[in-house]
Amino acid sequence: MTFPVNCKSLTGLVIVCVLAGSATAQESTDVAQSLSQAASDPTASIMSFQLQNYYTYSYHNAPDADGNVVQFRAAIPFELGNTSNIARLTLPYVTDSPSGLSGLSDTTLFNLTAFDRSWGRWGVGAVALLPTGEDGLSTEKWGLGPAAGFTARGNNILWGLFNQNIFTVGGDDSRPDVNVSIIQPIFNYSLPNGWSVGTSEMSITYDWDGGEFVSLPLGVKVAKLTKIGNQRVQFIGSYEKNFYDTGVTADETLQFTVKLLVPR
Repeated sequence: MTFPVNCKSLTGLVIVCVLAGSATAQESTDVAQSLSQAASDPTASIMSFQLQNYYTYSYHNAPDADGNVVQFRAAIPFELGNTSNIARLTLPYVTDSPSGLSGLSDTTLFNLTAFDRSWGRWGVGAVALLPTGEDGLSTEKWGLGPAAGFTARGNNILWGLFNQNIFTVGGDDSRPDVNVSIIQPIFNYSLPNGWSVGTSEMSITYDWDGGEFVSLPLGVKVAKLTKIGNQRVQFIGSYEKNFYDTGVTADETLQFTVKLLVPR
């Protein structure tokens, strides 16, 4: 789930992360196929840096509106004691919206401790919401909550379920609290030559204060893993239809992602 950020110093972080994204090893077809699966697995211990663009060309109850969000995301694996961890930073920038507002939106930080098994991987961790967005694009709330998920692999198929929960722990008392649970189904089928198909991000969101689901998306994606020089890059295109239609909410969204992968 993307929440509406403001930290000029984060520009330096983005530059450093992009410069860090170089891979040198030649992979066999089997390894490339495994990498294609890992690129779609939020529990995978693989470093990645991605730039995403979400274009919502149709809104419920606002037929002439459209919107666009550009989002940077970095996933950094690290070892803590004897455990494998994945830290993830998400920075969205709203370039267009039905309200006419634009600017940096709220930051989310996420860490998952992952455990490998013969059938796949499971993990537990935490997610935090930082109210760093600009006026009108921020929830102005601090949030924190648990995260958990699993993925199973076999016969070129990756499937699983991932869950994040954010509950308000502070912030502007005059603003509504953020108390949500986000469920993300995962399905990816690897095809020859680096191609894969599957479900889009599909962040199904339940609002505990409102007592209802506030996002009910259904979507598909097509991805291509390739190599530019020595760098592994994945290109992803997806389409989502949101069936929650109360208020001015996203209806149909196209998403395009360029993801730099840095295998260990």
